[in-house]
Amino acid sequence: MSALTRRALLTFPPLAVIALATSGCARDDLAEQYRGGSNKNYVAGDGTVIEWPSGSRGDPVEFTGASETGETINSDDYLGQVLVVNFWYAACAPCRAEAPDLQALHEQYDGNGATFLGVNVRDQADTAQAFANTYGITYPSIIDTDAAVALAFSGKFAANAVPTTLILDIEGRPAARILGRVTARSILDTLIADTIAEAAS
Repeated sequence: MSALTRRALLTFPPLAVIALATSGCARDDLAEQYRGGSNKNYVAGDGTVIEWPSGSRGDPVEFTGASETGETINSDDYLGQVLVVNFWYAACAPCRAEAPDLQALHEQYDGNGATFLGVNVRDQADTAQAFANTYGITYPSIIDTDAAVALAFSGKFAANAVPTTLILDIEGRPAARILGRVTARSILDTLIADTIAEAAS
């Protein structure tokens, strides 16, 4: 159990246990949002953080796709380092709101044990490039309009909301997930640092 998980359990025992043990309630809330027909074109997560101990992560997630610049990206390219995968698209307001924090953390960890990868679930390449230019995003994004990458993360690791951010360990296995917008950069920072430290221990 990481330091972040221990702190959460000590501070908010009932809530933390529910959030870490199951995402069923979150799924019900998300389904209700979707059925509500608010026309906001995304299903917002509630910021729930889930961490998976090393022994329960299963097999590495394997994926491949083309970036907004046409470069082929494969999960094998990232083995040996922590990978932060962010599911997003340009018209998603929470995606725009969290973009500066994601870029700042990418700059902080680039060359220091972790890197970032976006997965654009809706847009064409030119829209994704325009978003990157507007928000100064320097890490690549896979254009996943066929949902091939999303499908690779199905099951308990699924991106059930947009945005969703997953932290993969050095073997390519999901170690943690933030469902919804990253509202506190320090939380994602801690999750990344914990996953890097785990590899070094």
